[in-house]
Amino acid sequence: MALIVQKYGGTSVGNPERIKNVARRVARAHAEGHKLVVVVSAMSGETNRLVALAKEVQANPDPRELDVVISTGEQVTIGLLSMALQAEGIKARSYTGPQVRILTDSSFTKARILKIDEDRMRKDLDEGCVVVVAGFQGVDDAGNITTLGRGGSDTTGVALAAALRADECQIYTDVDGVYTTDPRIVPEARKLDRITFEEMLEMASLGSKVLQIRSVEFAGKYKVKLRVLSSFQDGGEGTLITFEEDTKMEQPIISGIAFNRDEAKLTIQGVPDRPGIAYQILGPVAEANIDVDMIIQNVGQDGSTDFSFTVPRGEMDRAMSILEGVKTHTGAREVHGDRTMAKVSVVGVGMRSHVGVASRMFRTLAEEGINIQMISTSEIKISVAIDEKYLELAVRVLHKAFELDQTAA
Repeated sequence: MALIVQKYGGTSVGNPERIKNVARRVARAHAEGHKLVVVVSAMSGETNRLVALAKEVQANPDPRELDVVISTGEQVTIGLLSMALQAEGIKARSYTGPQVRILTDSSFTKARILKIDEDRMRKDLDEGCVVVVAGFQGVDDAGNITTLGRGGSDTTGVALAAALRADECQIYTDVDGVYTTDPRIVPEARKLDRITFEEMLEMASLGSKVLQIRSVEFAGKYKVKLRVLSSFQDGGEGTLITFEEDTKMEQPIISGIAFNRDEAKLTIQGVPDRPGIAYQILGPVAEANIDVDMIIQNVGQDGSTDFSFTVPRGEMDRAMSILEGVKTHTGAREVHGDRTMAKVSVVGVGMRSHVGVASRMFRTLAEEGINIQMISTSEIKISVAIDEKYLELAVRVLHKAFELDQTAA
């Protein structure tokens, strides 16, 4: 008998019939003697509908009130799933994030979990009850409803597994595991039997939509055994996300190709080339809570330099207005923005012990006439910014160049 946390995404609970299918799956695991906590998202499309509803009333919705509105989607799902489980003869009890007391900070629409009170869940589990918890939401010290950002139900699931010291956290989604890249772009993409937390963290941060990045961070930090499975297929082991083992070091150099269309490049030209200028540019951007990704500062000439960086595309207008202020303050020449960027990355722990990954990547892109505009690296990844129109071509040729369509020996 194991304590298992299962998380089901929006497509898995997209209508009453799918909710009943989830209930039957949970009932089978319960019949095997497992203790189960089930975390669910809002029904597919519901959060978007609620956001649109809020914007009809207020063009830029107040973050606190927006959280009140969009947290209701999960509340509907937990009630319906608990009813479906009861119809299967299973004792089930639903809880919102605040009822469990998933304590968060007060960063509305993107709160971070601080603490979880698991006592109520343990009591229910000991009584043979399946506990159904709303993902994506919590409560701050002042009693305000908060939400964790899009995809936050993954984080809820992993955080509950950590708090309960669960044997495994199973993330059920519309894919049957983690692939070498998106099969919709590369039909030859392979499902990985396992991937390290480090690789998954890079893949999630670089645009892979299988798991929210914070859920992977949580799993790695608290050593939660994490598995990605399909809610539409029975059987199969999915993909196990695990810690790196020495025996795995001679596996293929690259595990996957990640990409992100949601990139915009900002350039401020003619800024004074002096100590502290990078802080003068990026400090105000950070204070506005805008994430900066890739950064390039050119070699200074005639006492000035150009500074470029990328931000999420939806934040470009805000970042541009901030840079206009920086331009005035620093005496920079001009500010440019480009919404047509995309990022492509190769990821693999094998890069630590193999050379030539960058040269192969750059040669492959050059042979296709794809210009690299920016580069960033870490120990286990290389990312390049390119024109968005070449994104799918770049992913396909890199997948082939690194032989990711070949099954490991």
